[in-house]
Amino acid sequence: MQKSRKRKQVEVTETRQDPYPTHSRPTAEECRGIRDELLALHGFPPEFVKYRNQRLKHNMTRDKNSVPLDMNEYDEGEEESVLDGLVKTVLSQNTTEANSLKAFASLKSTFPTWEHVLAAEQKCIENAIRCGGLAPTKAACIKNILKCLLESKGKLCLEYLRGLSIDEIKAELSRFRGIGPKTVACVLMFHLQQDDFPVDTHVFEISKAIGWVPTAADRNKTYLHLNQRIPKELKFDLNCLLYTHGKLCRNCIKKGGNRQRKESAVKCLNMPADRANFGTIEDSFHM
Repeated sequence: MQKSRKRKQVEVTETRQDPYPTHSRPTAEECRGIRDELLALHGFPPEFVKYRNQRLKHNMTRDKNSVPLDMNEYDEGEEESVLDGLVKTVLSQNTTEANSLKAFASLKSTFPTWEHVLAAEQKCIENAIRCGGLAPTKAACIKNILKCLLESKGKLCLEYLRGLSIDEIKAELSRFRGIGPKTVACVLMFHLQQDDFPVDTHVFEISKAIGWVPTAADRNKTYLHLNQRIPKELKFDLNCLLYTHGKLCRNCIKKGGNRQRKESAVKCLNMPADRANFGTIEDSFHM
């Protein structure tokens, strides 16, 4: 037992290492500059204000450098449980935000409690979340989470995660089948008020385009590198703004060559061209 626990601790520690230790970007100044540029361009995304204000309440000292918002301007609503947040994140995979929110609302209205979800036939869960896409896969994942949680903890609750370190939380959530690094990172950032930096498609492509990671970087290594380089107090705002920019900027996401997308991203973010990752002709065949 001791040997197994030690091996697991080593594995978690290794995931924290930077895969590109000699790649010195982004700098703290770059992160702050891009954050300010995107904030001026888009404003802070309203759909994330609730989570941001929750962070400010939970971590007022740690987030003191965040750009101030009017705390009374938006209705925060009731704070979601960690289990609600995990399931909501699972439902957001490979679909639009509107469809995933409909699926979550349908699930909650169909089943009064998570105990009812666990006791239900998988087909009934699938029917409740079908509007979110991939219903069989997501229903099986949700059912497995609830089953494992009840077996290991005796109740359907993840609030105990709030008292754990980031590495411990990652280890706990990663044991659920179907829960990958991006889902874990989203739960950490949005629902546990931790300083993590999820890497979705938008964040990944923009980060490569502006030279924050090498052109050959994959999404997992991008996640590891950016979490080492981006200052903790900037992670939440910067992540939400990069995600929003990727969704809204037609120039940055339009189809075309690798170089064309990179030039668009550099122009949008008001970066010096010599700081971008224009790469070589061969790079355009690997996007």
